[in-house]
Amino acid sequence: MRRLGGNNEKGAVSVIIAILMVTLLGFVAIAVDVGVVYSERAQLQSGADASAIALAQKCAKNGTDAQCSTTATLATSLANQNALDGMSKVHTIELDKAARKVSVTTTAKEQGGPDNSVSLFFANVLGIPSKEVGARASAEWGSPNAGRTAFPLAFSICQVKGHVDGSLQLLQDHGNNANPDCNYGPSGAAVAGGFGWLAPDPGKCGGTIDLAASEGGSDTGSNAPTHCSTELTKWASEITAGRKVTVLLPVFNKVTGTGSGAVYGLISFAAFDVTGWKFSGDSGLPYTFQNRASTATGVTSTTECRGNCRGIIGKFVKYVSLADGYTLGPVDEYGATIARPTL
Repeated sequence: MRRLGGNNEKGAVSVIIAILMVTLLGFVAIAVDVGVVYSERAQLQSGADASAIALAQKCAKNGTDAQCSTTATLATSLANQNALDGMSKVHTIELDKAARKVSVTTTAKEQGGPDNSVSLFFANVLGIPSKEVGARASAEWGSPNAGRTAFPLAFSICQVKGHVDGSLQLLQDHGNNANPDCNYGPSGAAVAGGFGWLAPDPGKCGGTIDLAASEGGSDTGSNAPTHCSTELTKWASEITAGRKVTVLLPVFNKVTGTGSGAVYGLISFAAFDVTGWKFSGDSGLPYTFQNRASTATGVTSTTECRGNCRGIIGKFVKYVSLADGYTLGPVDEYGATIARPTL
């Protein structure tokens, strides 16, 4: 009887061990296979994020670009680059050019493995050989119609229209511009040279712009506005290091009043590559700066700002910014667009 009872106890222990092994294997599956799934999903999300923002940038710059399409190879390339094994799958690209939105869905991909899924090791013992894994990201683009400008300058439409991606321009603040049509007001008016100072936000260099409204000029002199020393010094540092300084600045198409009472009719933002400037004599940075190495900057005798000149040197460009804090509208002709991820 004792011998029979002992065998029963051993059998019971074996059953318990078998049950515990299944449970233990389940925990191992959770610890390992779930980790694999989360890692794969994170890689796919990175690929989807990169693809969505890259396609939005392409569409923002040129709506007819081959990469601004539902068959964009750029999406697959970026998705693969964000996968540790270099393999992923762009499942779908949803593109609405009218609404200026794009969404990219990525799914897992394995050599010889199940479609859209990642293979599991321990969970396979429990009858779960694979798990579908995917991610989705969306982005939008458009021209800014409200937001902050980093520097309180406004340009005349005649300086911008037809000059995007053109040559360097010297935009002077008191006449003597190459295009006399840009001299809206009489000598000494805030817009005499085709650009003028906008009213900055209190304690800030730049101002908050809403194209649905107009902004009044606050300074008609040749000095840069207050609170801009840090911004100008940063520009000078970047230019000296050989890096581009591209800023989004408002464009106006009409002006009323003169001097500090000038009111600008703002219609758009333009992207301006800054090369140099001169606002207040030859007192040195930050209010006077120009890189005179013409081989490096393209500055010539006609675009230098020397002597009594007061103005800014640079050119208008097509530029896709990733800046946040702007409301967006349809893409316009003045070069400045923004692409950003959406929820």
